[in-house]
Amino acid sequence: MADSDIKAIKVKEKQEVAAPAEHTRPGLIFVPNVDIFETKDHIAMMADVPGVKPEGISIDLKEGTLTLSADIAPFEGPNEEDILIEYETGKYFRQFSLSEIINQSKIDAKLKDGVLQLTLPKVEKAKPRKIEIKSE
Repeated sequence: MADSDIKAIKVKEKQEVAAPAEHTRPGLIFVPNVDIFETKDHIAMMADVPGVKPEGISIDLKEGTLTLSADIAPFEGPNEEDILIEYETGKYFRQFSLSEIINQSKIDAKLKDGVLQLTLPKVEKAKPRKIEIKSE
């Protein structure tokens, strides 16, 4: 492989939430990276939440706003002394406004390998369909 073909890998640092409100709990709050995909039947969201366990995630839906929050517990033991810490712990927080095309009662969530996958099914009337033409 030629040197010109080698691309540098750049690690994206965790981004802290820039919230207009004051925080009532100490600690950092991060914005999880999210990819969103659409099919004819649903919208899929993939959120990166490394270090989070299923019991540390909260997904709330209120008045059309989907809120993701998750806690990352510190992983060092009580008898360990910090020498170098590059992986910051804290809380993830992100909100999404859902449109009326989402069937809010059928949203599904799964967590695997630090990725939270949400499936937001579309309501029947929002799904595209082909209309048959009948001949007489």
